[in-house]
Amino acid sequence: MTKSILTAGVLACCLSAVAQAGADYNLQKVGDRVWAAISTDTGKSDGNAGFVIGDDGIAVIDTFEDPAPARDLLADIHKISNLPIKFVVNTHYHLDHVNGNGVFAAEGAAIVAHRNVRAWARSENLKFLGPNPKPEQKAMVEAITLPTVVHDGAVDLYLGSRRVTVRFYPGHTGGDSVVSIPDAKVVFCGDLLWKEHIPNFIDANTPAWIKTLDAFPADYGVNTWVPGHGGPAMVEDIATFREYIVDVRTWVANARAEGKSGDALVKSVLPEVRAKYGKWGYFDELASAGIQETAEELAGTKKVPVPVASGGASQ
Repeated sequence: MTKSILTAGVLACCLSAVAQAGADYNLQKVGDRVWAAISTDTGKSDGNAGFVIGDDGIAVIDTFEDPAPARDLLADIHKISNLPIKFVVNTHYHLDHVNGNGVFAAEGAAIVAHRNVRAWARSENLKFLGPNPKPEQKAMVEAITLPTVVHDGAVDLYLGSRRVTVRFYPGHTGGDSVVSIPDAKVVFCGDLLWKEHIPNFIDANTPAWIKTLDAFPADYGVNTWVPGHGGPAMVEDIATFREYIVDVRTWVANARAEGKSGDALVKSVLPEVRAKYGKWGYFDELASAGIQETAEELAGTKKVPVPVASGGASQ
């Protein structure tokens, strides 16, 4: 996640370290022929990514915020397998998960995502650049390689006999996909799950998000969970993250009931958030913004992207 995104309001027993690409990400094996690229938070990758090797090809999940670490990831993949990159799945439209798409599209990969990702990637990402973006920043967003295969709720991808499921869940942006590799018991959650990191609430529907987190264990069972930020997680980490969302909603609602709003509300709630979650990553960048965005959501004044008209899965 870029610093501008942050400012805007940004295990399992099989887990083993495989490689490290500079300061951008650590590559970790999280299942049979499944790897997670865990961002170091201080490099150019920002969001997590990963890949799945099948019988006749490879699927990549998310592509980082910068093409440079995306190229590094491509090189790391080729060190492990010579199979072609068949698919890239974008878990949502935010810049730190899509800006390396072009690296893999150039390899012949089809970019797969929820329909709203294609609609929003080149427009909604502009808001993260501030009120006066540099021309090169605007050009970067407007040149993001868009998904070429979109879905409204579900699509299955096949790497030979290996099935990768892609399912829509609401909460973080309104265009989020969860990627599961059933035979490996691994689920890539995108930014619907953050492990020990303060989340970005800028597009969030927090009641829907809480229901999504409740659904994960029931829908997928025992898995290794790869969040959008932070290291691989267990089911307990889902509960901890859910608690964060519930806590912020509760603390903000209490402050509003006391008549607080704006900066006064943020200053009132922030110490409570700091006392319980102050050691989480991105606290300084995102905690205050998340409080304000939650207040706007509870007040009914929050603006979020407008979903596009639905249809069937298409190419």
